[in-house]
Amino acid sequence: MNRKHEELLDEIARQAMIDQGLDPDFNKDVRKQLEGIRGPARAGDSIRDLRPYGWCSIDNDDSRDLDQLTWGEDALDGNTRLFIAVADVDVLVKKDTPIDRHARHNTTSVYTAATLFPMLPEKLSTDFTSLNEGEDRVALIIDLTVNEDGHIVAEDVYRGLVHNHAKLAYDRVAAWLDGEQDEPEKLRRVEGLADSLRLQDRAADRMRDLRHENGALDLETIEAKPVIVDGRVVELRQAKRNNARLLIEDFMIAANGVTARFLARNGFASIRRVVRSPERWDRIERIAEELGDRLPPEPDARALEEFLKRRKKLDPMRFPDLSLSIVKAMGAGEYVVEEPGDKPAGHFGLAVKDYTHSTAPNRRYPDLITHRLVKAALAGEEPPYGVDELAELAEHCTNQEDAANKVERHVRKAAAAYMLADRVGDTFDGIVTGASSKGTWVRIFNPPIEGKVVRGSEGLDIGDRTRVKLLGVDVERGFIDFGRR
Repeated sequence: MNRKHEELLDEIARQAMIDQGLDPDFNKDVRKQLEGIRGPARAGDSIRDLRPYGWCSIDNDDSRDLDQLTWGEDALDGNTRLFIAVADVDVLVKKDTPIDRHARHNTTSVYTAATLFPMLPEKLSTDFTSLNEGEDRVALIIDLTVNEDGHIVAEDVYRGLVHNHAKLAYDRVAAWLDGEQDEPEKLRRVEGLADSLRLQDRAADRMRDLRHENGALDLETIEAKPVIVDGRVVELRQAKRNNARLLIEDFMIAANGVTARFLARNGFASIRRVVRSPERWDRIERIAEELGDRLPPEPDARALEEFLKRRKKLDPMRFPDLSLSIVKAMGAGEYVVEEPGDKPAGHFGLAVKDYTHSTAPNRRYPDLITHRLVKAALAGEEPPYGVDELAELAEHCTNQEDAANKVERHVRKAAAAYMLADRVGDTFDGIVTGASSKGTWVRIFNPPIEGKVVRGSEGLDIGDRTRVKLLGVDVERGFIDFGRR
């Protein structure tokens, strides 16, 4: 594939954005507002100066929009005090300004193989509102204490001024935590950071173990992403879960819970992220039965987690495929409004009741909404959103997230079609990832690519293993068609 093919992927991505009702570019009003923003926000007198803490970011190697920093310290009696700093985007992007209206329309950054469509202009998301290494930034601080059993025994939310002392990468930190490599040079230069990260890792383990005891699902379904080198799609690379990724995941789950409870305590309605009981529990039951196991007739998170533990131990190689089947049968998450006193819908997969989105405001609009609510509560002001507006936004964010996922999936399929273009007629082993009136989809194992079964799909259901023949591809439309062998 030459350079013009990479350009075609960009054209496909842009058209997919438009087709899904998303804006691929920033309009002149956004650009005009951006010109007036000269630099990062300055800290006022009421903001706590937390710069002496050895804050660090842990993210992907190529991440430029840094939303979170962490720090941890020994709180005695076996407890660990954790600090999570989240970028304060609202301080520069006020409600109902042109930049906010663009962000409100798209509601999320869209990441494709060829092009990134950021929710916010990159002057903000990768600079002025990003928690960049070596820079002072205003942030929202989630402060919590975790005991030896993994319970949060104290929590608070406030504003602070922070300094990122080290930009670290998941894989390198994980290799150090696992004793496979020496500590990274950047980590070594920050006094106390190594000890802090080990404390953070142990606290994350305790919180994760507690959630799994309560039924949180241990799933491995990280999407394979196309890798483009010199304009050519050379592979589909799947990021590996590791201790550093799990540490950040667990901290974000905890931070989102603290934020949700803070708003509830202050009598504020909020947008919650929920995953209800699985839509296809009957199918999950059948998957278990086909593997010689049993699940109760009604959705039961603890029983499902125990089943997953057994399967991971018995068949670790095929566990990611089982995980994918379970995720597909569970159905998608959604945003809903929760008013004070409502019974939380909760997040089935995470086994938590209080859960909002608050940790990625540079790339996710619900998080920016949550920050505005939190800051109003901290200032003793009225909520910036009424319940009806929040309900409208929750539905809109759910719909736009679905649209963004379709764009990303379409471009992944277009890139995958390039890789398979010269393999029409070959046969592959795969697993069924979708089965409905709209069609049946299968993901082949090598390379990990999903396509539609256009011939011989009768009787197939989610989780079934099958052998398919590649019948054809259409790069521009992102079509990969299989026939059942």
